[in-house]
Amino acid sequence: MRTRIPPHESPRRGASRLLVLAIASIALAGCHPGNVEARRLRQSCESGVVADCNQFAVKLQKGEYVLRDDARAATLFERACTGGVGDGCASLGVVYQRGSGVKRDSARAPALFQQACERGTMEGCTRLGVLYRQGAGVTRDAAHAASLFQKACDGRDLRGCANLGTLYSLGEGVGQDLARATDLFQRSCEEKVALGCVGLGRHHAAGIGVPRNDSLAAELFMQACDSGDAGGCFHRGTLYEAGLGVTQKFDSAAALYRESCDEGLGEACARLAGLYDRGAGVRRNPERATEVRKRACDLGYSDACEKPKKEA
Repeated sequence: MRTRIPPHESPRRGASRLLVLAIASIALAGCHPGNVEARRLRQSCESGVVADCNQFAVKLQKGEYVLRDDARAATLFERACTGGVGDGCASLGVVYQRGSGVKRDSARAPALFQQACERGTMEGCTRLGVLYRQGAGVTRDAAHAASLFQKACDGRDLRGCANLGTLYSLGEGVGQDLARATDLFQRSCEEKVALGCVGLGRHHAAGIGVPRNDSLAAELFMQACDSGDAGGCFHRGTLYEAGLGVTQKFDSAAALYRESCDEGLGEACARLAGLYDRGAGVRRNPERATEVRKRACDLGYSDACEKPKKEA
């Protein structure tokens, strides 16, 4: 609501009133519980409480009641980790993986996640398990990944449960157990873990361990996609392209593939290239199809790579 200056009041006096109101508003904002908590954490961190350094770093990273400062957040995560805070080690590992406020150095991540896991931070166990499954910075070891995911899941980190479900679904590092995989996906999806919803959706889409239900699969993929998961968007796109569980819409499929491709999912790029080739949901553009297919190959989706010509 605009503050009006009464007709009998001088402009100077009116301006003074507005200044007082502005100062009062700033003062009230400074008294917001979020601002008070941020100041408390900063002061506590400066006094040497490393657990509060970790919490204040989270606020700096998010820009929550403080100005966002990724570099300072990284410094405080390191202080917390050095001081024995497992959460700080896990967060610092992610910081180095992404290069947030520091020079990217993914080689440091495994040791930091290991420290976090050993100190009881289950997120560290899950993240370390992902690295062992991928062979990223460590020797690939699916069985060890499974044990780390199990530890995380037992410690109530549901992302660990979802990852463990993926291994049971594929029989990777563990004996294949579709019923157990479905249960792990169900538990994690109910708690809004996108990977769990994608896994459960894939089981329903293929009728693996559960009755086939394309409509339910579409809902699960959308739930994952809405939370920012590229895999969920991709799989939802495949259903739109095929007209399974949803009305066939090539333009919707193209939009979802594009979103997933932009997030680095090679297979989504390849599918999008196919739509450009056919002119399905997008204007036919063979040149664009070639560009997008090359991106799919560069992202590691080998089926999109040009096959060497056989010698006559």
